[in-house]
Amino acid sequence: MAKLLIDWPSPKNVKAVYSDRLAGASLAPYDSYNLGDHVGDDASAVQTNRQHFQQGMPQQVCWLKQIHSTRVVDASEPSMRFAEADASVAKQEHAVCVVMTADCLPVLFCDKQGTVVAAAHAGWRGLLDGVLENTVAAMNIAPSEIMAWFGPAIGPDAFEVGAEVYQQFVAKDSKSASAFTASANSGKYYADIHQLAKQRLSALGLNDVYADASCTLNNASRFFSYRRDGQTGRMAAAIWLS
Repeated sequence: MAKLLIDWPSPKNVKAVYSDRLAGASLAPYDSYNLGDHVGDDASAVQTNRQHFQQGMPQQVCWLKQIHSTRVVDASEPSMRFAEADASVAKQEHAVCVVMTADCLPVLFCDKQGTVVAAAHAGWRGLLDGVLENTVAAMNIAPSEIMAWFGPAIGPDAFEVGAEVYQQFVAKDSKSASAFTASANSGKYYADIHQLAKQRLSALGLNDVYADASCTLNNASRFFSYRRDGQTGRMAAAIWLS
């Protein structure tokens, strides 16, 4: 299937797609639709996959060097292509916001009038530190006028974390405790990354959220998973104004 359209009630001029791991040019362990150029895959295979992914998009695609930060850049600025950041925003029609994932949560945003879009890469560190809050702030639109889409990520029955992760989230917001379930492994927890993200957005006043809740770790035939495989490819989610 490779590149998939996102099913959500966005304005007609907002275009959004995401990818799975199928029908690409990369060989194992990156088989086969790997879009990550930093994971050790053959560069020509990655380029072939990216060219396919970018078909039908405006020319300026803002690929990022993701570092689990909270930095948001302007996707319409040519100098921001390959910038060290974990989110981008665009108000111009020619700019495409993209994030790559392989267990972390990809979050796409648009306002209900179709004037601004954004994409954020939210692993637990970025979520904790405020990458979603920074992205919404960069959109400069009332959160109640924004909708969000969550893509496939590691599921709540697969995302085991240490007590220190649980404690850091609860210290930031006591409501976060409801997104964790104690693991049979002493002192560890299972985290629901979708719920954690929803809590953060809800606190801003953004409650219009849509999602593909597929678990990347437990669906090896369709999705890359860094936690499952270690050496693996990356999927992508992209959004732009047409």
